[in-house]
Amino acid sequence: MGSAREQTWREERDAKVIPITKRRGVPAARPPQADDQQQGARTPGPEGGQGGQGGEGGVAEAVAQAVGNALAGPLGGVAGRVLGDGWERRAANGLGFLRRRLTGDYRVDEFGFDEELTEQVFLSLMRPLADKYFRVDVRGAENLPAKGGALVVANHSGVLPLDALMTQVAIHDHADRHLRMLAADLVFVLPVVNELARKAGHTLACNEDAQRLLENGEIVGVWPEGFKGIGKPFADRYKLQRFGRGGFVSSALRAGVPIVPCSIVGAEETYPMIGNAKTLARLLGLPYVPITPTFPWLGPLGALPLPTKWVIQFGEPIPTDAYPPEAADDPMLMFNLTDQVRETIQHTLYRMLVQRRSVFF
Repeated sequence: MGSAREQTWREERDAKVIPITKRRGVPAARPPQADDQQQGARTPGPEGGQGGQGGEGGVAEAVAQAVGNALAGPLGGVAGRVLGDGWERRAANGLGFLRRRLTGDYRVDEFGFDEELTEQVFLSLMRPLADKYFRVDVRGAENLPAKGGALVVANHSGVLPLDALMTQVAIHDHADRHLRMLAADLVFVLPVVNELARKAGHTLACNEDAQRLLENGEIVGVWPEGFKGIGKPFADRYKLQRFGRGGFVSSALRAGVPIVPCSIVGAEETYPMIGNAKTLARLLGLPYVPITPTFPWLGPLGALPLPTKWVIQFGEPIPTDAYPPEAADDPMLMFNLTDQVRETIQHTLYRMLVQRRSVFF
């Protein structure tokens, strides 16, 4: 009897202390609180940024650790000789950028602008083109406001919109501001280009978007000549085309921000357009297909821009805050301000051309 009672007591004791084990291939149960915490870690972050997931965060940490260990070893000395001073800081910034990309810990605004991607990737790729290839000389950067909205209005030329990209680099590097460019409809229907343009801060060229950006304190860039300017024959170089109906003036008046005229010399000669394959352009749905002294004769090499010397001049701002918002509905005022901006840019171009020593130097 005693032995049977002792055996029963042992079985009851073991049943109380032995934990429930999971069967092979069946996940163990988790308390509800743990589930809630794990779901919270995947919640999208503020302003469009995505919160990191555990798996992605682990991958990012593993990659960063592996690269860091490699650079801390023998590769560190090689990196110092090849990359020069400050390579550790640049490597740390690069690893931090990679980690944030993998975990989704970055912000995108309502227009799709990804500030970090623009600074770390887009501008970094464009900067050597501006500094070393076109050797852009930036003048009048002090005319750009240190804070608050402003509308930069520039001439457009050169077959491809390189002048807009170089202006974006110039404003960032010389005024420490981001240029939010108004782009044509064509940009937003092209695969890949559409997504890249959004992330770089470009938006559709319409008054509503322009006014919202200006009221938010952004510097907005517009090229009123559009395709008429960028696709004009080389014989008409530096002759401004029609500025449209002056919609950019309306946006500036309603937002009460200054208009900064911008004159660009050097872009006209990057792709001297001596002809236009109009039939091919219609078949492809493009505004033009350029024929230059090098394209299409040299094949892919003909697509390389000529290394001209560039000058970007920001003129004195034209204030609009003295006008009431309803002044944007006055067609005569709109015409006068549009004409004033256009004439300012045209006269500045003529003056810069007279002072220019050479197209390439």
